[in-house]
Amino acid sequence: MELAPNVPATLVLDYRTALRIFNDPDHFPADPRTWQQSVPADSPIRPMMEWRPNAQHSSGLEHTRYRQALTASIEGIDLHAMHSTIEQIATPLIHSFAVDGAADLVSQYAFPIVFETLNRIVGCSAELGRRLATGMAALFDTVEAERGMKMVSEALRELIALRRDKPANDVTSRLLHHATNLNEEEILAQLISFYGAGIEPQRNLIANTMLLILTDSRFAGSVLGGALTTRDALDEVLFDDPPLANFCATYPRQSILIDDTWLPAHKPVLISLAACNNDPATTSGDRTGNRSHLAWGAGPHACPAKSVAYLIAQDAIDQLLDALPEIRLAIPAEQLVWRPGPFHRALTSLPVTFSDTPQCRCTHAKAPHRAAGG
Repeated sequence: MELAPNVPATLVLDYRTALRIFNDPDHFPADPRTWQQSVPADSPIRPMMEWRPNAQHSSGLEHTRYRQALTASIEGIDLHAMHSTIEQIATPLIHSFAVDGAADLVSQYAFPIVFETLNRIVGCSAELGRRLATGMAALFDTVEAERGMKMVSEALRELIALRRDKPANDVTSRLLHHATNLNEEEILAQLISFYGAGIEPQRNLIANTMLLILTDSRFAGSVLGGALTTRDALDEVLFDDPPLANFCATYPRQSILIDDTWLPAHKPVLISLAACNNDPATTSGDRTGNRSHLAWGAGPHACPAKSVAYLIAQDAIDQLLDALPEIRLAIPAEQLVWRPGPFHRALTSLPVTFSDTPQCRCTHAKAPHRAAGG
């Protein structure tokens, strides 16, 4: 396949092959530096994939060092407090469009709730966060990707300077003060990775799961009725319609034969998470409660923020369904438009309508049949 004009890559469609690659960093390192020497600087794919001193793009001792700092910064997040944080963000958002009887769940709900939640986790101001979000969208769409990376880097450098002077209980401050003594470039790279994994995929996970709930009769009746949890809906999307459809690039150290196919040295091998999750050789029947999907990756590079991501998406959806139980899709699903880009599975919008006055309250208990999946 081609990721961009004259940028060849191999796409893995087989579940077991993907696991083999995920768990073999010696033969399939994540470091792209040799590869990117052959890629033009203005290639739209390069800003998304080029090397940075972070866990995502490193191997061996470098990866261990970066992973320790990133994991420690994430483990410092108070997951119990996150429930209240998400409710505080969700309630005014829902009230802001409730009187209209209609909304776009991507721009008016999924994006702002993820955006504000991540800003609080990272210790970022709203103004810096807006620049970050715009830059990340350009990277994932591979449209003006170089400009997008510049926006992201400039905003995060300002955040690092702020938290160096005024540390707080947030991811940035914990990275700055971790025992691995990361320098500014390394901290910048960890934050780029964190925001890259947090804004676009998280927004798409919420939107894609709401689309499933609104269009699939098993969920449209069952989530509200108690037979299936929001977590079941999330996991089905992570199987069938993951927010990152193709990603997790590795670069073989030398040519290697895999499944009767020669993979050339130092050329990207991407995992089609969507295809591998639906490999007929490994999937069959009802997958309710099955979390063997590869949407979070696997092996030493598996997502370290999985618990945080699940919590944000589940709480955001629960808040919306609690407040607007009669919510429905405003247009036929086949008329929805998906954004460009080889990596993500992202709606441009998700228009909905609803007739009931919202039931949301400043403080209320979660519906137990949905919270059970947490």
